[in-house]
Amino acid sequence: MPALEFLTWVGSEKSGRRLNDIVGLTQRGRRDKLISLQWRSCSSRQRRVSLGISSHYCKDSQAPAVESGNFYACFDGNWLLKKGQEVASNLNGRCIFLVGMMGSGKTTVGKILSEALGYSFVDSDTFVEKAVGGTSVSQIFNQCGEKFFRDYESEALRKLASIPKQVVATGGGAVVRPINWKYMKQGVSVFLDVPLDTLARRIADVGTDSRPLLHFESGDAYTKAFVGLFTLSKKRTEAYANADATVSLQHIAARLGLEDISDITPAAIAMEVLVQIENYLQGKNGIGMFP
Repeated sequence: MPALEFLTWVGSEKSGRRLNDIVGLTQRGRRDKLISLQWRSCSSRQRRVSLGISSHYCKDSQAPAVESGNFYACFDGNWLLKKGQEVASNLNGRCIFLVGMMGSGKTTVGKILSEALGYSFVDSDTFVEKAVGGTSVSQIFNQCGEKFFRDYESEALRKLASIPKQVVATGGGAVVRPINWKYMKQGVSVFLDVPLDTLARRIADVGTDSRPLLHFESGDAYTKAFVGLFTLSKKRTEAYANADATVSLQHIAARLGLEDISDITPAAIAMEVLVQIENYLQGKNGIGMFP
């Protein structure tokens, strides 16, 4: 079967310009470009979706859908805005709390979500850093210890939970304190579930110096990251299950036939988050955009 190509213009629609700029960001740092999503049939059981840059316009800007086993998609900011407005109308101002391990993309996805929902974006770690005079999280851990940081983190979540219309990217360990869930349950919590191998590769690429819980005396960056993440995940897995909704990148990749989870764009993840939030509000469990 010949390749089917679905393209979307990430451009200058006034209503979605800012969001489109974010969606247009790729791993190569390119913006205001054309994103193409190609679907190829390798066999009756195999599909492969690849992200690329194209010089064509999208003639069909319908929302992503799975139809008769084929993947028809056009990921653009206008669709995100439309879905975001629909979800926001049912949230009644409740905050969205993104939870997940370090490196899971909470900040990147959170910024896209905030634009789609018409919300503000806040990073709880940054909120804590400002509260202690601009000291970095890594310095706080080194100078004052983890308990000191966790106390400030809990206070930050208490304050943030009382402010409507915010997307909050939480620290990876925010889930370990039950009191934090009391605050986050005032809004809607979403767990970004990313495999440890993917997380370790992401963190290794930028280094572990800014990750105070991943400091080990020996080993390459990837090994340090993976061992540390594995240890932390055993302590946090049960806590993450408290989230109101879960977005599994492994599930999305498998359904799209992607071999590498890194090929899933932040925009696609944000779309799935919106769908899962909508499902949660409607009392539906596990029905995603990529069924």
